[in-house]
Amino acid sequence: MDSTFSSASRRQFLRRAGLGTALAAVAGPSAAFPLSSTESAAMQHADQKKIGFAIVGLGKFATEQMMPAFKETKHARLVALVSGSPDKAARLARAYGIEPKNIYNYQNFDTIRDNPAVEVVYVVLPPALHAEYTERAARAGKHVLSEKPMAPTVADCQRMIEACKKAGKKLMIAYRAQYEPFNLDAIARIRRGELGKLLQITADHGRIVDPVDDPADTWRVVQKMAGGGSLMDIGIYSLNAARYLTGEEPTEVTAQEMTDKSDPRFQEVEDRIHFTLRFPGGTLATCTSAYSIQQVKRFRAFGSQAWLDLDPATDYDRHHLVIGDKEGQREPQLKEGNQFAAELDHMAECVLKNKTPKTPGEEGLRDIRLVHAIYEAARTGKKVKV
Repeated sequence: MDSTFSSASRRQFLRRAGLGTALAAVAGPSAAFPLSSTESAAMQHADQKKIGFAIVGLGKFATEQMMPAFKETKHARLVALVSGSPDKAARLARAYGIEPKNIYNYQNFDTIRDNPAVEVVYVVLPPALHAEYTERAARAGKHVLSEKPMAPTVADCQRMIEACKKAGKKLMIAYRAQYEPFNLDAIARIRRGELGKLLQITADHGRIVDPVDDPADTWRVVQKMAGGGSLMDIGIYSLNAARYLTGEEPTEVTAQEMTDKSDPRFQEVEDRIHFTLRFPGGTLATCTSAYSIQQVKRFRAFGSQAWLDLDPATDYDRHHLVIGDKEGQREPQLKEGNQFAAELDHMAECVLKNKTPKTPGEEGLRDIRLVHAIYEAARTGKKVKV
């Protein structure tokens, strides 16, 4: 996102695109209020020694997933909100026991530098705005947790990394699956060699994007805000899974795209992409992303001795792991964990203990480099070395 794309010009763009107040409705008009006044007061009292977070962007994902997760964190607490919708911010602040003075908008966001209660800024905005708000947060002296995809371009990602480095602040990308118990168990089994030699991976992520009925999808079909279509938004889960399951970086990609341009949803962004990744250890990954199929969030890893299937793999809950070998199939009994709380706690611990995040800015940059290599392979029909 061009840093000159100001708050005022952003709203003008959204109005021209027919998206209304997309910053306030980046993921839907409703807000979740999961805490009673008693719970909220108790939560604030118990949180005095936790790292304070400000959430930038109060859409559906922030209000329905991330904000409730603070109830289960050990090291993180929610202390501030940033929104273009004063009424929504005020309602949520009351629900979570946040002081009115800790409510910010996009114009006065930079004054957050004067609030010592805020140590981490969590950017939950469309990808095109990640670089701008990461840079502003870093200049304000705050650590940054940014949603994925990190940013639309490699240059934007590099700007984010440099801004935090210059400010001496930490930058973490919110790859929630890398903090989720079933995914962590799958990684551990592969590393222990339970599958034998890892030879193949399939990973599929798809959903039906619906900007007409779901305000949360309005920005997803606008290139300037999303940076791309299904690949950038959900295909990145397939891509990232292939990388963390192998523990390697791919050396070559191929890809094909299928998009019906007569569909009004896909005037600016792609629908379906099929891509392959070749890894130096001999693993071949076949991955897909789509905006026009019923929801799928799965991967399967094939080894010389066994296979492992996680379906769903990257849902918010109800994960299902199956392992198969010559003796048959078994389902390990694993306990669901709050991946959102784990992610927040990891960021908080990195601040408390001065550690480098498990998923730093460089992790997000690697994925964006690969996303653009996949786009190039789909456009040219040729293998792209990476």
